[in-house]
Amino acid sequence: MPMSHSPARPHWFVPSDIDGFFGLALNNFVQILVIISLCQGLLQFPPELIYGRIFPGIALSLIVGNSYYSWLAYREGKKQGRDDLTALPYGINTVSLFAYIFLVMLPVRLEALANGATTEQAAELAWQAGLIACLGSGMIELGGAWVADRLRQFTPRAALLSTLGGIALTFIAIGFLLRTYAHPLVGLVPLGIIFLTYFGEVKFFVPRTRLAIPGGLLAVVLGMILAWVTGLVQWDSNQFQAAVAPIRLYIPSLYGGQLWEQRSVLLNYFSIILPMGLFNLIGSLQNLESAEAAGDRYPAAPCLAVNGLGTFAAALFGSCFPTTIYIGHPGWKAMGARIGYSWLNGLVMGVFCLTGTAALLAFFVPIDAGMAIVLWIGIVIVSQSFTATPPRHAPAVVVGLLPGIASWGALVAKNALRVAGLGTPEKPFTPDLITGFQASDIYIDGAFALEQGLIFSASILAAMTVYIIDKKFGIAACWSLGAAVLSWIGLLHSYQWTLGDTALKLGWGVGSQWAIAYCLLALILFYVQWQEKRS
Repeated sequence: MPMSHSPARPHWFVPSDIDGFFGLALNNFVQILVIISLCQGLLQFPPELIYGRIFPGIALSLIVGNSYYSWLAYREGKKQGRDDLTALPYGINTVSLFAYIFLVMLPVRLEALANGATTEQAAELAWQAGLIACLGSGMIELGGAWVADRLRQFTPRAALLSTLGGIALTFIAIGFLLRTYAHPLVGLVPLGIIFLTYFGEVKFFVPRTRLAIPGGLLAVVLGMILAWVTGLVQWDSNQFQAAVAPIRLYIPSLYGGQLWEQRSVLLNYFSIILPMGLFNLIGSLQNLESAEAAGDRYPAAPCLAVNGLGTFAAALFGSCFPTTIYIGHPGWKAMGARIGYSWLNGLVMGVFCLTGTAALLAFFVPIDAGMAIVLWIGIVIVSQSFTATPPRHAPAVVVGLLPGIASWGALVAKNALRVAGLGTPEKPFTPDLITGFQASDIYIDGAFALEQGLIFSASILAAMTVYIIDKKFGIAACWSLGAAVLSWIGLLHSYQWTLGDTALKLGWGVGSQWAIAYCLLALILFYVQWQEKRS
């Protein structure tokens, strides 16, 4: 008589979850280091704003998301009679982090300072603007959970991925590559470890054992040791006291009033918020497909909805940074991670954020120790723009990268002017600067135009190129007309001078020159379509 076999049951934790936990937690931890570094250095946020408001919101969003995806993997495992399902990886959205800091929060801060606000007031306004951007992203992700398939079919993959690639190439990859070569004794070794681990598939083992060391952990540890040994980081009792000072229990608070005060940001930065929300939504859907290809099928609508709810919760409770389903599920699965790595990541990162101990970790582990991981993320995003699209669409990917490069160049140029002493009440930015740049064959006004509505520009130009390559000229013309509409109302290209920056300019007909140009281009495309049909 044959023996009956009961179906396998999932486990909340298995030993191989440890490797997966280190990889996922290190990814989130590096991003927390980036948040601390940019919020303190670039945005000049006071510690109580970072640790008392932003981090509790991050903790809540990570706990909510990781708990749900762990429970979902357990439920699906029981339903399917499997013990090998890997929970969906989840954490802080890297691209949105940089996009909202550089394209929303920093411009709001600079504008506030130009209008006479104090550093504290400018920080408060920038934080509130970040909350609105995060809230808008969450609303788009939540509302689009049931229509994501249609959105993906409407927009070419090259347009989506190249837009992310432009941001990743400049604001992420080049920025941290420059920092790596500014401190080569600290930066190059961790970068080599990351490349060997993730590109070369090399495993590092504990001596005399077969216990593999996670490459991300090894890179951070070596970077931290080199930073202290070379003197890049030195012991400072005052800084240590400042790192210890935030350590206490923080309870997340609701910030509905602050969101209402800055509701105009939703319109002013709509050209950033809408595309980022759509990219997060469609990117998460693509990651669900990637998980299914690896053998783990999850229901799309609730997964995407909870992804949006995590971002929504982050904004309501103080965080400016959306969360998302991560790329790389097949990698975690191949590593042996199952369910435990996910809930453990939410628990540990939640404790760091709710207790202020992230400040102490940031003191001992400088951003230089972990920036190789972020640089690798940037490289992967850019390379994916080419590898995940049809080879014939490679020119469209390149076109989609260009607005991001131009935007980063505009940011560098304006920062250089501020370092030189301009952008003050005594020496404000004026249109005369354009003449000086053009005299050296740098058409900086074109960079300023591409900077406004960067994500729209990249998506539209790449989509038009895709349809031109595919000889669907009528569809390319429709994209051009869409760009004309956005330009006419100021969501694309139009900018105005402020004391120390260039900012988006909204209004009826403010971008008429770009709108007319796009309309003329649409006419040519329609004509070519008519000619093709006739012939």
